[in-house]
Amino acid sequence: MSRRCELTGKGPMSGNNVSHANNKTRRRFLPNLQPVTLISDTLGRSFSLRISTAAIRAVDHRGGLDAFLAKADDADLSSGALQIKKDIAKARNAA
Repeated sequence: MSRRCELTGKGPMSGNNVSHANNKTRRRFLPNLQPVTLISDTLGRSFSLRISTAAIRAVDHRGGLDAFLAKADDADLSSGALQIKKDIAKARNAA
């Protein structure tokens, strides 16, 4: 299981631990990923995703999963989230 947000593509970053004596050692900054169940209004079903807390706030700000995925860049989405986006687009075009 990768440490990458399924909606925003946010992943680990690298940097330095800096001691009081200014010694530097490499470290990793991991994204704050949470398992979340989000509901699609268009499809009428729920999806379990592993997304960052920043993405949770962004989904709420944009008005739900459907609105977030409509504006999301395809390159940032995971394969599962991209499939959800395509299913939502098909359902909207059919309606």
